Amino acid sequence: MQAPPPPAAPMPAAPMPAAPMPAAPMPAAPMPAAPMPAVQQAVQAQPRHQSSPEVKERLNAVGAIASAISAEVQKVIIGKAHVIDNVLVNILSNGNLLFEDYPGLAKTLMTNTFADALGCDFKRVQFTPDLLPADITGTNIYDAKKGEFTFKPGPLFCNLLLADEINRAPPKTQAALLEAMQEKQVTIGTVTHKLPAPFLVMATQNPVEQEGTYPLPEAQLDRFMFKMSVGYPDRADEDEILRRRITRKTDAVEVDVITDPQRVIAMQQACEDVYVDPALRMYMVEVVSRTREDPRVLVGASPRGSQALLKTSRGAAAMRGRDFITPDDIKSIAELALAHRLILKPEHQIKGLEPGEVIQAILREVPVPTV
Repeated sequence: MQAPPPPAAPMPAAPMPAAPMPAAPMPAAPMPAAPMPAVQQAVQAQPRHQSSPEVKERLNAVGAIASAISAEVQKVIIGKAHVIDNVLVNILSNGNLLFEDYPGLAKTLMTNTFADALGCDFKRVQFTPDLLPADITGTNIYDAKKGEFTFKPGPLFCNLLLADEINRAPPKTQAALLEAMQEKQVTIGTVTHKLPAPFLVMATQNPVEQEGTYPLPEAQLDRFMFKMSVGYPDRADEDEILRRRITRKTDAVEVDVITDPQRVIAMQQACEDVYVDPALRMYMVEVVSRTREDPRVLVGASPRGSQALLKTSRGAAAMRGRDFITPDDIKSIAELALAHRLILKPEHQIKGLEPGEVIQAILREVPVPTV
């Protein structure tokens, strides 16, 4: 006799707990239905970035040296710590700088002081209406003894060039700087000469007196990483300026050399190791893209502008000894890096709208990513 089969009664009970299972996907349905903007996509699923100890040590050293340079320059330039910090960001980013401000606000003095503190080869060119391109770049000169032409370099061959009152020279002379500012080289005839590294141009111009001046073309403005002003000092700072002058008994100020060209290059290279979160990268893209879409703007920022935003954000982080950038780094330099690259529509220019106001409005509108 065979034993009776086991009872099958418990089997139907198995589907009972499975009944709620089809309902599980219901809460997940809204997730793909509400995609977040690209600028808001936080990479929470990715592990937090960790830099190597060597990278952190190099960036800490960059921050320490930058603080020493800032302290040295502040011996001469009083009450303008934020301006000095922005100049340092520009130097760390290996960019060119345009000062536009009224006479007597230490634009030239600041450039001279930075050159002394950096320990770099410094040249100054006073731009005038009769200045020729060869006066800046240099030219080929015939050597009668050798019976051949030899190249005599101009003042452009230095580490830091001060182009004083750059808008007083005619356009052909201004254009002589274009290749040097972007590609760090000069072509004379058929021969290309590399400029020494580092190479930076710091230019000044007066925004008020326009008689006998030639406005910089947009292509040249775009080659300046920052356009900034110094501004008037407040009463306390101006009193301190006078007090130090009385104590010093001379116009000249002694400035200690903090770095040298090779160390400046190393600091610039260290900035390449600053981490940029993908969400912050998309945040930069969104800000720059909106400059092209804004109805008040005729010409928006180019990809050179987005690269300037990236490089100067890294420079701002490195100057503070950090190995990663934050949204505040981007916001602190966005107007300086982008405003001069915009061309507003004529009707908004007539109304007195400034490009910087457009940049600030875009920064208020674009959602800041969580990183």
